[in-house]
Amino acid sequence: MNEDAFWALIDELSRRPGHRDEQLDWLEGELTRRPAAGAVAFQVRLERACDAAGTRAVRAAADRIEGGLCTDDGFHYFTLWLVGQGRKVYESVLADPDALADVPGVRALVGRHHQEWGDDEWPEWEELDYVAQDAYDELTGRTDDDGEAFLDAVEEAAGIVDEEEGEAEEDEERGAFRPEGRALPRLTALFPPGPSAS
Repeated sequence: MNEDAFWALIDELSRRPGHRDEQLDWLEGELTRRPAAGAVAFQVRLERACDAAGTRAVRAAADRIEGGLCTDDGFHYFTLWLVGQGRKVYESVLADPDALADVPGVRALVGRHHQEWGDDEWPEWEELDYVAQDAYDELTGRTDDDGEAFLDAVEEAAGIVDEEEGEAEEDEERGAFRPEGRALPRLTALFPPGPSAS
């Protein structure tokens, strides 16, 4: 699965109606229609996209939206959610994290206490990280190894992609080396500093 094929699936996922569980059911179904190697390649691309989004500037934006409640794990789930918004949103946010102020899912949270946010509203999507493994397990029948075969296959496939594309070049191109300290004026206007909503 090349990058364009990965983003085609993600873009369709982002347009699917229904709750996140229904969207993930659709994605798992799509992955199980392909060879098991397709699920592995999807996970490699997903991890690369999340890594590229793991900048200080994007972290600052996540913290602003979540009122300082974004933990390290939560930030990983935030990058998964960001990928799940589709390629156009993802790339615009990597170029300028303040562009999150234009994302409908973020705007829907404005003016509401964190405790009022529904599970499907939080800008975090942990479950997206497991769908490829679920598809792989279904395709291979390996359900009793705690995902070891899948993780080994992902690690091996990631090494091949590194050789084909050049890891450092890809990271730099996607903005992994952006300087910190970017201003977030629009997000700050939507989510002003104040007491933490714990």
